[in-house]
Amino acid sequence: MGITYTGHARKRMRQRGITPEEVSFVLNHADYVKKSFEGRKEAVSHLKGRSIKIVYAEEESYIKVITVM
Repeated sequence: MGITYTGHARKRMRQRGITPEEVSFVLNHADYVKKSFEGRKEAVSHLKGRSIKIVYAEEESYIKVITVM
C-alpha cells in the first residue's frame, strides 16, 4: 500500500526533521494505533529517542498522511 502526504504533512515533516522513511517505519511498526476524528487514525512510535505521532486516513489503495507530530 502506497503512502501519500498532504501539503500540511509535508510542511510539518520539514519543520520537525522527520523523513518519509521514519513515517513509513511508524506506520508499519507503531507502538499503538488509536482511532482519531472523522475516521482517521493515529499511529505512535518511539524512534531515535523521540515520540512520533502520525495522523492518517486509510483509503482504498493508499494511506494518506494528514499530519506528523
